[in-house]
Amino acid sequence: MDAIIRTIDPSRFERDRRDHDGRSDIPGIGQSETIIPQARVIALDEARRESERLLPPGATGSAGGAYKMLRTQVLRRLNQISANTLAVMSASSGEGKTLTAINLAIALAADLGHTALLVDLDLRNPSIHRRLGFEPEVGIEDCLQHRASIREAMVKITGYERLAVVPARSRVEHSSELLASQRMADLMVELRSRYGNRVLVFDLPPILLADDALAFSQHVETGLIVVAESITAREELTRSLVMLDKLPVIGTVLNRSQESADAYY
Repeated sequence: MDAIIRTIDPSRFERDRRDHDGRSDIPGIGQSETIIPQARVIALDEARRESERLLPPGATGSAGGAYKMLRTQVLRRLNQISANTLAVMSASSGEGKTLTAINLAIALAADLGHTALLVDLDLRNPSIHRRLGFEPEVGIEDCLQHRASIREAMVKITGYERLAVVPARSRVEHSSELLASQRMADLMVELRSRYGNRVLVFDLPPILLADDALAFSQHVETGLIVVAESITAREELTRSLVMLDKLPVIGTVLNRSQESADAYY
């Protein structure tokens, strides 16, 4: 497994194309047979964006270069195996996987040749909506339990033109069963096939704290593991890789590095 990129220490951060083509979220139903709900649009407050260390539109700012480097390497690896789905994971909690997933999705959407869909599958502790500063009306769990379509759960963020988000509303019991279900498999087929240039990024619970990541791994094509300097233990990373031995892990992201970014130049 190769190290992809060392991200900038978060403490040093400066703080779909319209995804609507007139098709149903249910395969086989055409434009004339259903009315597709418009994605909810939210505004991301600048103060919240800075406090949460999220990239601005276009993935600019002091950390934008690091995430664009990560994006380019991820796209290269995905293209090599003709994949468009990526699970962002970590061995344990507190290693920065959710922040990495959000900012990677923003960076992917900043690439003019791609759109990005960010999905919160950390059903044990969903947090993407809190970081973005809104309360979901519909969550991915509603889609998995046949209560809503994926379109009803989608959220767009003002200024982030090629990015869409599918949040989770709240903690869910039996989350791994939902992630391993046939409904999850059907949603993945739908999401993967809708647009050829869309990259799907999934935020998952820590690998060693629940079986959710392992349960979902059968549905996703690649994985990216986030490790944190002085936090992630080598044996925890090794155990995680052994558990996910069937999933192609395209690399790791080192978070909270003490090395100066200037050292690379």
